Amino acid sequence: MSNKIRIPAEWEEHRAIWTCWPSDKELWLEDIEPARAEIAAMIKALITPHNGKFDKVKLLVSGDEAYKSARAALPDVVELFEIPFGDIWLRDTGPIFAKDGDNNIALCFGFNGWGGKYVLDHDDEVNGKLANAALVQSENIEMVLEGGSIDGNGQGVFLTTTQCLLNKNRNPQLSKADIETLFFENLGMTQMIWLGDGLLNDHTDGHIDNIARFVSERTIICQSPVDDDPNQEVLDKIYNDLCGVRDEFGNGFEVVRAPSPGKVTDEDGKIIPASHMNFIIGNGSVVMPHYGTPSADAALKVLADCFPNHKIIGIKAEAVLTGGGSFHCITQQEPL
Repeated sequence: MSNKIRIPAEWEEHRAIWTCWPSDKELWLEDIEPARAEIAAMIKALITPHNGKFDKVKLLVSGDEAYKSARAALPDVVELFEIPFGDIWLRDTGPIFAKDGDNNIALCFGFNGWGGKYVLDHDDEVNGKLANAALVQSENIEMVLEGGSIDGNGQGVFLTTTQCLLNKNRNPQLSKADIETLFFENLGMTQMIWLGDGLLNDHTDGHIDNIARFVSERTIICQSPVDDDPNQEVLDKIYNDLCGVRDEFGNGFEVVRAPSPGKVTDEDGKIIPASHMNFIIGNGSVVMPHYGTPSADAALKVLADCFPNHKIIGIKAEAVLTGGGSFHCITQQEPL
């Protein structure tokens, strides 16, 4: 690779957004059809024009039943790719698309099932197969990294958490300095903003796309706790830490907050890592997950202020969340 590597910001124009269709009934059980319905709603929101802009969505399916289900549920403009995968979390299993000068490349990192928690057949092969399907040259990088653990501003500044990137279940041989060097060399990084912990009970060990996101080159959005929020201390610390960040010239970033969903539990009463930060930024729309909590409308209004030229769409993601993530977790943008 050259020294011209750049990871475009998510709000830059896309050639396509890649995503996955829930395909394994043994994994999803009774949630598979509700999850498919939520993902279909997300896809339809992305492909619908707003101010003349929309996304081309390319969908991975695994198996004949899943193919037929997806084809029946979605318009023909959604292109289907029969590529085996373990589960739908393409942000983490798929490649990270980058620009090498004027050309697109697919950066393929190692994947070990979020530190060995969920090791499924084919998940460690998805990145290369998707790169081939996209007709993009792939580059293998000797490091375990999930795409949901980093978020960038398109100019080399990245957000991440120590809870995930320094977790010994990923890259026990790498120090903080080693990781930063790898990012400088392979992702065109100019600055790494390290936050601490992520949400309670997040099996990804604190992925950044559940807690803080760039919405412009100089603006970061994070969440404010509501009511009996189990993440109150974590969310306040994230905000305070971000307010203290300075770039190489001593300038701070603008930090805005949207209300969190608050306390969301599963059918057994266990707290689950619901987040409005797991939105996906399309060419014409921004799709934000919500969970039927009162704060959703206020969170949508904050996103509308951040993206005045996009249509802001809230879609329930309760079934998708039973698998451990939401809309950003199941997508990966391919830049123009």
